[in-house]
Amino acid sequence: MSDTEHVTVERTDAVARITLDRPETHNALDADAAAELQAAVESVADDPAVRCIVLAGIEGAYCTGADLSGMDGTREDARRLRRIATRLHAAVGHLAGVRKPVVAGVNGVAAGGGLGLALCADIVVASDDARFEFAYPRIGLSGDGGSTYFLPRLVGLRKAKEIALLDEPIAADEAVEMGLATEAVESDSFEHRLAALATDLADGPTKAYGATKRLLAESYGRRLPAQMAAESDAITRLAATEDYAAGLAAFGEDEDATFEGR
Repeated sequence: MSDTEHVTVERTDAVARITLDRPETHNALDADAAAELQAAVESVADDPAVRCIVLAGIEGAYCTGADLSGMDGTREDARRLRRIATRLHAAVGHLAGVRKPVVAGVNGVAAGGGLGLALCADIVVASDDARFEFAYPRIGLSGDGGSTYFLPRLVGLRKAKEIALLDEPIAADEAVEMGLATEAVESDSFEHRLAALATDLADGPTKAYGATKRLLAESYGRRLPAQMAAESDAITRLAATEDYAAGLAAFGEDEDATFEGR
């Protein structure tokens, strides 16, 4: 385990769990916490021994975005917000593009920049008492943390506008229905489900997961022929990996493969 003042990184086998630890602010981010988050994300994203990343918050909250307690309503807040956003955006960009699975464990409120920090994950597990909030209109700001990018892609443009403009809290079950979350889990079994899911993903074919993530993400900017060409390139490269050889051998024996992420 490695700790900084506001962020904990715990490694269990091939799973790295990054936990925001500012319970007094519901895990809101000031510039220092955002910098620690960025450093933690970059560290585990670049570590080949890590095959799944988990994001979580401590004590019944996920992340409530920027820490407004450090704001005073003056023009100086623009500089403060940019410092936080720059570091948060670096973390979100790494998480969205990393070539390994990312799981967000939303165990409470995910609001403001915390919403983007949840939506950038590949899998979002929400406790049944979690809620998702855009939150920016109530303080007269627009979205950040990638929220205005991920929302329309996950729920469609019309629904994204409804979420952003009406700014009504979204419960866990509703978040699953509209595609913001993958599944809702009873709070008593939340940690068990989160750990089990992360372990399963860490045991999977990491290079294939990474290639699939990239293909899906880049499909928005391609026509079908270009996408299929990219698919051909990816699948032929993967055929040279050790995981493919292990998977093929296990398939022939009607057994489960043991993947090493190579």
